[in-house]
Amino acid sequence: MIPWGGLSCCLSAAALYVLGRSSGRDAEALKSVLRVNQLKELAQLLDTECKVLPLIVTLTGRVGSDTPINCEYSGLRGVIVEATAEQHFLKHNDAGSWIQDSALMLSMSKEVPWYLDDGTGHVHVLGARAASGFELTVASEVFEESGRSLVRGTLDYLQGLKMLGIKRIERVLPVGSSLTVVGEAVKDDVGTVRVQRPHKGPFYVSPKTIDQLIVNLGKWARWYRYASMGMTVLGVCMIVKRGVQYVMERRRRWELQRRVLEATAKKSGQNSEDEKAEKGSDSSKRDRLMPDLCVICLEQEYNAVFVPCGHMCCCMACSSHLTNCPLCRKRIEQAVKTFRH
Repeated sequence: MIPWGGLSCCLSAAALYVLGRSSGRDAEALKSVLRVNQLKELAQLLDTECKVLPLIVTLTGRVGSDTPINCEYSGLRGVIVEATAEQHFLKHNDAGSWIQDSALMLSMSKEVPWYLDDGTGHVHVLGARAASGFELTVASEVFEESGRSLVRGTLDYLQGLKMLGIKRIERVLPVGSSLTVVGEAVKDDVGTVRVQRPHKGPFYVSPKTIDQLIVNLGKWARWYRYASMGMTVLGVCMIVKRGVQYVMERRRRWELQRRVLEATAKKSGQNSEDEKAEKGSDSSKRDRLMPDLCVICLEQEYNAVFVPCGHMCCCMACSSHLTNCPLCRKRIEQAVKTFRH
């Protein structure tokens, strides 16, 4: 049989190895990007650097916008706002009990043009939500209980529901928060400098510094490598174990067939000799005709003969195998006693 467990471990090890290589490449790519200490220097770099290759830079600043969004529940001002509303309720299941569940009622997202500012200049950021490491802060989480009118409660109960309320969550990228951006720096026709996703290269928008990102990616790369090595060793051990078991099983089967054929040949030859020879001792004949070991396990001495019950298909078996047949154990015990006497 195919060792699916070992193969699965090896495939998982290959996937972890690929992830480790990817994280390692990202860490090396972040080490090679150009670090911009002051944002006012970026415009000069774009004027002096070669135009053939994209300029991948990393810069840090605080979020700002000329038209920020005022959050409804938290009161914060942000440049990216995501609001969700979930209806929470109890529903009657088939078992007759009430279980809690929820359903999404509203999902809204807003974004306005924004930039990073460090006091020396500002750079616009495009497509931040598609960048790695980007996350929004939970600014507000409010639960509004549903009204408890008699008519509404009766209708909901008849439908198998009990309305609990609405949970509203507001996530925001607030103005003034510090961010690190890694991406391609470009300048448009009117001279506005912006950072966007490059066609090939890293693109990060994160509250962590560039050094923290490199260290974090290095840790993940090492963890993936160690996990890949462990899964590889485990998978190989499982495959080797299954292979050894298969070889031993085949050898035992061949030995079983050989012993059965030898026992059959001896039985046939002895029957022809018994017709001409004088009658001897029954016990000594059995010792000469029968092999010493059970033909099923090839380990213990046999102590029983074949009993046609539909569960045993061997002419010589030990008691350890016979006791596994509960339907005819009594008949087998009687046969064993008869055979021994």
